[in-house]
Amino acid sequence: MSWTADVYNPSSGDDFVLMLKELVLPGGQRRPYSMWLAGAYPRPLDGLCKLLSLDMRVIDPAWIGMKLRKLLTYAEPLGDFMARIPGENRQRNYPSTVAYLAQLVIHRYAMLGVLNEKGFPTSDMGVLEIPETAAQGRSQGYHVRTGRICAECGNMAVIRKDGCEFCTACGAVGSCG
Repeated sequence: MSWTADVYNPSSGDDFVLMLKELVLPGGQRRPYSMWLAGAYPRPLDGLCKLLSLDMRVIDPAWIGMKLRKLLTYAEPLGDFMARIPGENRQRNYPSTVAYLAQLVIHRYAMLGVLNEKGFPTSDMGVLEIPETAAQGRSQGYHVRTGRICAECGNMAVIRKDGCEFCTACGAVGSCG
């Protein structure tokens, strides 16, 4: 079983077919498990398809939803184009072919009832549940570290370490003393 969609980006010259191979789970639910492209497209997209195919095999659909939502805003220089909104009779501008691919895959997951049209799971499996507070996280064995905004990377990860400001996200060292 598979689902296909034609993709054409006149600004980049991409003209290919997206194929999502699907399987039936023991409960009867259909889910995509593999993503393939055929036609004229940049070959690095093969790597993206392989990585997303691996992500599709994680039991909690929240994982693939998170990955696809991140790709919705991926922009390429001179790669934006107008394309049909999946499932609708109108068009919108997409920042890149990759962003449009992510929208198509989210749409297929929504057609199967696994994700909604925004890319969030329709039912919570709780596998990717994140602790709501730092105290709750520590009581469950998680090491939660929050701090001030880092000037280098922008994360809330600057703490005091050995008398200096240290970013736990990127490793930047700030003022000491």
